[in-house]
Amino acid sequence: MSTFWLKVIASDHVFYKGNCEALVVPAYDGELGILPHREAMILAIKEGVLRFRVPGSSEQQEAVVGAGIVQVVNNRVTVVVDTAERPEDIDRIRAEQALERAKEQLRQKQSIAEYKMSQASMARALTRLRVSQQKGAHYNGLEDVLEIIL
Repeated sequence: MSTFWLKVIASDHVFYKGNCEALVVPAYDGELGILPHREAMILAIKEGVLRFRVPGSSEQQEAVVGAGIVQVVNNRVTVVVDTAERPEDIDRIRAEQALERAKEQLRQKQSIAEYKMSQASMARALTRLRVSQQKGAHYNGLEDVLEIIL
């Protein structure tokens, strides 16, 4: 299968650099799949799960990413995000504490900017919790948290 060059850069490290057969990024209007020879584009991505498949592997690799951008040019894809971490590297206790802090911040009176930052913190914590759990498991209280956000 044809491949393209992928580089995933977080604010503090290069998460992945190498060839890739397929990439799925969490866009604001849904997930976007990128295959080799995609036309040039720049896209904003939101907090979520980035999935990619490396040559010679049948399984997709996953990463929990923060907000950022994707640039596709000449069969080269560059993803620049706030954070990027593998599901197995997520500390569930820290993620649960971050979720509780974000819930508390949303309950307090804030400026619009502070409210948006609290929403982003909550979305990041929820994504980290969801991905770190085994497939098919659900975070208890996820529905309650979504009601607070919406």
